[in-house]
This record gives sequence, C-alpha cells and structure tokens, in this order.
Amino acid sequence: MTGASGGIGAACARAFAAEGAQVLAHYHRGTERARSLSTELGGAAIAQADLTSEADVARLFDEARAALGRIDVCASVSGTWPTEDVPVWDLPLERWEGTLRENLTVPFLTARAFLREVERNGHGSLVLIGSTAGIFGEAGHADYAAAKSGVLGGLLLSLKNEMTRIAPLGRVNAVAPGWTDSPMTRGFVDPERILAVSRTMALRKVAQPEDVAAQVVALASDTVSGHVTGQVVVVAGGMEGRTVHTD
Repeated sequence: MTGASGGIGAACARAFAAEGAQVLAHYHRGTERARSLSTELGGAAIAQADLTSEADVARLFDEARAALGRIDVCASVSGTWPTEDVPVWDLPLERWEGTLRENLTVPFLTARAFLREVERNGHGSLVLIGSTAGIFGEAGHADYAAAKSGVLGGLLLSLKNEMTRIAPLGRVNAVAPGWTDSPMTRGFVDPERILAVSRTMALRKVAQPEDVAAQVVALASDTVSGHVTGQVVVVAGGMEGRTVHTD
C-alpha cells in the first residue's frame, strides 16, 4: 500500500486489514501518521521510501517481501495534487515535470517493481489510483490532469496486457476518485466549494476516503473482480463533463 500515511492510502490499508490481509503500509514523510496507522492495525508493517527514487522503490519491495512473505496485491495510491491554480501559459516547466514525476513516474516505478513480484509469484493484482482530472481535465492543473490521464489510459491499458505474459490471470485496474475529503484537499471542500463543484455531480457531496478504499479492495479481490482487468472505476458521485444542477 503506497501512500498509506495519506487519507485514501490509510483508508485502503484499513479496508484491506479488515478483510484479513497482511498489509505493509508505505510512507514517505508522514512518519507519525504511519506509526499511528500501524498501531491501529495491530502492528502492521510500515516502510519508508521516496518513490521517485528507483533505489528506494526496489528497497521498499524487498522490505515488503521480507515482511509479508510474498506480495499478492499492490495498491499504488501515492501522489500529490499541486494546490495552486496555474494556467498553462504561466505554468513553470519545473512544476510540470515535478507533477508528472510524482503522479506518473511514481506509479510506473511502483508498477514495474510489483510486476517483478508477479513474475516471481505467477499471479497478482495491481490497482492504480487516477483522478477524474484525468478524464475531464482540470483547468489550472493541466500538469496533474495530464499525469492522471496517462495513468488511466496508456499505462493501465498497456499493463493489463503485459501482465498476462507473466501471469495468465494477473489483473490491473484503476480507481478514479473525484473530490475526496482527504488531507490533500482539506480546505478546498468547504460547503460553498462543495455546492460549486457538485453542479456536475448527481450526488451533491464529496467522497470520503473509505468510499474510494472500498472500490480498491473490490478490484484487488480475485473473488469479486476475478474477470475484471483494464477497467477504471470512477468514484465521483456520478460526475459528468457538464453541469447537471443549475444552483
């Protein structure tokens, strides 16, 4: 579980643990949050890594294998959303490249390391986390939208075909959350903002991390989703690319 010190990642770790899974929770800088989560889950393993580093990713999976015995499922949750609204004509190259590294390169490195585990085990299930920004775009955050579109499009659809070369029943799917009440978006989902953003949604509310986690666990499960691969589940209250409410 990458990004387990964040809101969605922590909710995913709890949801997997509730199903009886052995969980290793990855964190980068959220040491105290990761330790608290480990205690909450009865001493679940935690590991620190900078997922933009190839060496750190390799070490993380080595530690996960040592802690768990084998790695059957990977949920690639880690990512960042740049809070400042910047149109493309003002967007610095440094931010563009940094956002793509955090939100497209990190899932690539994570997926690559996990697929090496799949090659070793002969089976596995990978769940990527995208965003509705990768489906509808997001003005002021073209860098983030482009990265998430890459995850939900080319990366996902290539991986689901490649995985079967090493694991005939291996699966790769993705979840695309919309507005979700998490530490990453806290302060941006006040009641007035919810009213504005939900004009494109059938359900006029934002998701809770647990809403996203439930879909991650379902897609990871060979029992629930054993014949599902290359799919994107959108967790966004029926969001559309148009306004469905007038107020």
